[in-house]
Amino acid sequence: MARNARPTAAKREREKALNERRQQKAVRRLEAKDRRTHTGPRQDGFDPDIAGIQLGPQPMADWQLDALEGEEEQGEE
Repeated sequence: MARNARPTAAKREREKALNERRQQKAVRRLEAKDRRTHTGPRQDGFDPDIAGIQLGPQPMADWQLDALEGEEEQGEE
């Protein structure tokens, strides 16, 4: 039996999606490269992710305080 040698519509869609993902990834790579070149070097021993953290127990986050207040209001009723 002869098979259809032409690419199907599904294959064209897959290839189109693949090319689009490749282009998006290339754009993200360029943006990351630009960010790295425009930001200055880090200070030794300085991590901006943990800059404000101190030793010991940390204060509660806003969402934790809201949940705690909600529980107290339910207990009063």
